[in-house]
Amino acid sequence: MTSTSGPETSGSGDISVTLELLWNTGKRPSRGPKPALTLERIVEAAIQIADSEGLEAVSMRRLSKELGTGTMSLYRYVPGKGELLDLMLDRVQRPTGDEGALGEGWRAALEALGRETLALYRRHPWLLQVNQTRPVLGPGALDGMEMVLARIKPMGLTDPELISAIIMIDGYVIGAARTQLYQKEAERKSGLTDSEFWEAQAPVLEKAMTSGRYPVLASLSEDAFGYDFDHFEFGLQRILDGLEALVARRGGA
Repeated sequence: MTSTSGPETSGSGDISVTLELLWNTGKRPSRGPKPALTLERIVEAAIQIADSEGLEAVSMRRLSKELGTGTMSLYRYVPGKGELLDLMLDRVQRPTGDEGALGEGWRAALEALGRETLALYRRHPWLLQVNQTRPVLGPGALDGMEMVLARIKPMGLTDPELISAIIMIDGYVIGAARTQLYQKEAERKSGLTDSEFWEAQAPVLEKAMTSGRYPVLASLSEDAFGYDFDHFEFGLQRILDGLEALVARRGGA
């Protein structure tokens, strides 16, 4: 299980080397034996380790054990963890190739972006440990952004506003994904399920609700804090409603 402590930072390696690796622009030896490994295989192995054991478990030594090779052999492909992390980030952001998944129209595209980004964080919770305010942009990230921008360009917003719309969705999703991760960690560390946790507080809370001190809280329906309501979907739709109102206002003007 991943931990949420101690964020790593994208772009912490040698940026020029990272860009060469991302865009495959470095010099290749024209002679010699075929390499036993590939950069793609190394990055995929690192992602698998991070998914199952957390980002802190990823090291050149751990990777060499996973791949059955010497640690020094890995340095022929990637100089260190800083560069490796940026390769991992770009790899998990690579589009699936199904442009139809974004739906028709800008609202459907941003709606799909929100849901797919949440799914991405669920698959790779270690992403929440990474400070990505200064990303090293590779083909995976740019392909994804190009695909989304092509769908939302007809909104008629200015270019900075289009980027801000994407940032808005991403920021909302990160908050929701982090909350879900914290819930899982709390259950794992406490040994109590969510229902058991709240049941333990029920006697005290029921007494507080009948005291008259909290009339608004006491008036809420029984399902107000239930698990059936999709808070993520509700918030996502309200963001899209706000953008739709802006688009309509710009069109009217």
